[in-house]
Amino acid sequence: MNLSNAIAQMILEMLERDGYTEIQRNEMAETLGCVPSQINYVISSRFTPEHGYIVESRRGGGGYIRITRAKYDKGTALMHVVNGIGRRLDDKTCRAHVYNLNYQNLLDESSAKLILAATSENSLRAAPQDVKDEIRALIFKQMLLSLM
Repeated sequence: MNLSNAIAQMILEMLERDGYTEIQRNEMAETLGCVPSQINYVISSRFTPEHGYIVESRRGGGGYIRITRAKYDKGTALMHVVNGIGRRLDDKTCRAHVYNLNYQNLLDESSAKLILAATSENSLRAAPQDVKDEIRALIFKQMLLSLM
């Protein structure tokens, strides 16, 4: 297991216990034998609102990073995703949204598969390259709104 996965796994285990965790970067980095910036990287790439997390930080000597798994009702969660998507949505980010919504039981397996199929690179292959991400964003938003 690489270091990023080990950090993510440790954070996920802490989240499982209480639904939130407070991390002191320097202490965690020392425990894992890495630099604090590696912890920042994992948090900023894997524990984002798109992945269903709320991250707060307090700087200073007693500073911490608090990570909480966001708990929304279905309509609020879907609107949060819709409003968080800009005019463009790349395939990787779209998939992350779908997997996260399915993981949180906000999208059933069938709906997730339909959305992934409709927004896939294969479905958009006839669209000009410079507008694919715009079309994907529009399709994804409309499909989520139809589920509300």
